[in-house]
Amino acid sequence: MLLSTILASIGAFLLVGGALLLVDPGAPKHEAIKTGGLAGGAIVALYALWLNDRRRKVEEARQELESQRIDHDRSRVADERFARAVELLGHETAQVRVGAMHALAGLAKSRVEYTQTVLDILCAYLRRPFKRKPDDEDAGEIELEVRLTSQRLIEDLLPRLEEKDPVRYDLNLTKAHLEYMDLSYRQVGDLIMRVAHLNESNAFHHMVVHGDVYLTDAEVTGRLYMHHNDFRRKAWFSRVKASGLAVFTETKFGGETKFANSEWADVKADGCTFAVEADLPEAWRN
Repeated sequence: MLLSTILASIGAFLLVGGALLLVDPGAPKHEAIKTGGLAGGAIVALYALWLNDRRRKVEEARQELESQRIDHDRSRVADERFARAVELLGHETAQVRVGAMHALAGLAKSRVEYTQTVLDILCAYLRRPFKRKPDDEDAGEIELEVRLTSQRLIEDLLPRLEEKDPVRYDLNLTKAHLEYMDLSYRQVGDLIMRVAHLNESNAFHHMVVHGDVYLTDAEVTGRLYMHHNDFRRKAWFSRVKASGLAVFTETKFGGETKFANSEWADVKADGCTFAVEADLPEAWRN
């Protein structure tokens, strides 16, 4: 291209200069040479512009490849951290399991694409069988602390109530053992707690649940706070057995609502609204 440009520049100089001398033989020769030089210089300038544009595109391509390489390295490191943390969740030492949970939560915060997966894993840990044994109270307390850590990290990863158009993360807490869980002032997609065991006190109030709510066949032995909620789709509480206080005050039920065959020892449900006629238990009607 350089040789072609030089030849084209010389050709333009000779052509333009010669043409001027032929058209006007009496014109000063230095003017013809000057004009021919400008024509030749224009071709060189065009070549320089093309060369700079080509260099720019090559540099942009190089930077893009470098960016892709960096992203690939970050993804590889993140995958390795994720795999290692998941492996450590099965460690026999409670402190190691707690550290693994914090590592997963940190990964979810730094790389949003991991958030739902991390939430699924933390929920899966809460679904592990858990029962305090009178003959080994210390071991039960230690495991409870690990489970409370999982609950707190789940809460921390969910979008706050004031956030606009948040990502809707689903929680699957089927058969989970929950104690002092607090998801108040949070937003979720689906909230599934089938056959769950809710002990002591659990707070699910001032929430927006964009998806479905299933608290079916659950056992509630402590206080359950679900007041001032916005359930926007289906909300099923069938066959729940609650022996403690349950508070649903000022909750909005925006979809199909069922409390069939459920038992409630003490319910407060003042100010609840139902978009669809609900199947309510006798305790609510009184």
